[in-house]
Amino acid sequence: MQTYLDKEVETPSKERLRLWLRFLKASRTIEATLRENLRTEFNTTLPRFDVMAALSRFEKGLKMSQLSGVLRVSNGNVTGIVDRLTEDGFLIRVPVSGDRRASLVRMTQRGKEEFRRQAAAHEAWVDEMLSDFSPDVSREISLRLELLEKSLHEEQS
Repeated sequence: MQTYLDKEVETPSKERLRLWLRFLKASRTIEATLRENLRTEFNTTLPRFDVMAALSRFEKGLKMSQLSGVLRVSNGNVTGIVDRLTEDGFLIRVPVSGDRRASLVRMTQRGKEEFRRQAAAHEAWVDEMLSDFSPDVSREISLRLELLEKSLHEEQS
């Protein structure tokens, strides 16, 4: 049986294309697993989890436009999710003094407690899926991906 180490080396561009496709496949597989786990264990969605994760880092809350920016999605995408999380008692909208049109969205105590439960499970799921990587290898891959992200942002600027 031939392993990936036994394969003939391709051109650099082919190797990088193969790498990209493996990144994509792994990312999609991990995301699908997380979506399914959130659905079955918490009756929630990944977008709802992402909104709560973003807000968990901002104790005072965020304006909708700021939240959209943090999540890198449109205001329209976030509005419906925030509405449902608010109806469920996980978020609250607080008026911004001096701006009648704006409000801050922040997590309620119930939302914080629920997010802690979900975040702990999320971390355990990711840990399990990536358990073949040692902490050192994880740090190395993370660093390389961070450098890649920075170089891609520099190229776009």
